[in-house]
Amino acid sequence: MPSNSASIVKIFFQFLVLAGLFFATLFGLRQIDWLHLFQIETVSRKTEEKIGALSWELIRNTSHEIKSKEPVRALKKLTDRMASVSGIDPNHVKIHLLEQDEINAFALPDGHLIVFSGLINDCRNEAELAGVLGHEIAHIERKHVMKKLAKELGLSVLVSATTGSQHNSEFLKETVRVLSSAAYDRSLETEADQTSVLYLTKAGIDPKPFARFLARMPKGKDEDPSGIFSVSTHPDSDVRSKEILEQIGDQTFESNPVLTEEEWKSLKARVSEEIQ
Repeated sequence: MPSNSASIVKIFFQFLVLAGLFFATLFGLRQIDWLHLFQIETVSRKTEEKIGALSWELIRNTSHEIKSKEPVRALKKLTDRMASVSGIDPNHVKIHLLEQDEINAFALPDGHLIVFSGLINDCRNEAELAGVLGHEIAHIERKHVMKKLAKELGLSVLVSATTGSQHNSEFLKETVRVLSSAAYDRSLETEADQTSVLYLTKAGIDPKPFARFLARMPKGKDEDPSGIFSVSTHPDSDVRSKEILEQIGDQTFESNPVLTEEEWKSLKARVSEEIQ
């Protein structure tokens, strides 16, 4: 009959084996891309549409939207060119122009693309602006927006917050704050940059100005006093600029402007008029 000490040793080793199996299983589960495995992007289409609509409604009710048709039409002309040559439905990109001094643009669920007037004022040419818009379209098309929300807020929160007749305003504020910040994973930002370059080149737009735009972006972070936005510049924008230039290499590009010189000047002028 085994001694008590032998039994204790046996139990101890059994515990170690079970603990090892537990942590190995836990580690393995953490490596699985559950969003992809269960095809959350497809299953939660209605949820995405609802979050997008509710988030845009919150922004529209708390911000000054520039509704002049001319500047919005010019922005749409840029996104339509990139979308159409890249096999994207142009109608999936919904442009909203806001009067905000910050140099920023960001995507909401369901293709809502928020553009700040400060971005247009800062861009020196249409190629710079197109590069930023292409970057946000890439976030939309590559499903980065919902992945980011699921990671930051939790999938169960996204689903529960959009069911029923009552919607949590704090959840919507947090959704907008998360998406307007620079909190995308570095890999997703790189993918969006690289995809934007592809959009630009297919559309006949030189991507080098996009790289130059990133290189001169201010460093740091500004908090919006309304509490809706968390406007962040990209501290790694210099690195991103260099990566884009490496991606381009020694390629040459023929200029094929989307906007006429008059349309570009008019876009800048009309936005400046709206914010005065």
